[in-house]
Amino acid sequence: MSDLIRVIDLEVFARIGVSDAERRQAQRLLVSLEMSADSFSHAAGTDNLAWTINYADVVERVRQLATKRSRKLLETLAEEIAFELLRTSAIKKITLEIKKFVLPDAQYVSVKIERAQARPPF
Repeated sequence: MSDLIRVIDLEVFARIGVSDAERRQAQRLLVSLEMSADSFSHAAGTDNLAWTINYADVVERVRQLATKRSRKLLETLAEEIAFELLRTSAIKKITLEIKKFVLPDAQYVSVKIERAQARPPF
């Protein structure tokens, strides 16, 4: 069984883009996360945040990572966010989409990835 917490279209600002000009100023991005955990039953039964995914902490970490340094690719930012959240939280699997508003004739461009915690080989 797997339970989900979703954060949809979190607004963050990052210096991101292939050209130097594009990276000069922070751009608005929207980040959506679907975070799976084994079960929320224990958290619900105890009403204890320690047994679930603290989405306030997740949001803060995403914002910190987005502003930490400039990047050329959305793919790079997506991988860094997924790796860090899987490493530092109770998240078992994450689906992450980042939307960027750079093309004048398109609503947005996005990158979407899915990553899971590594499982032991036995």
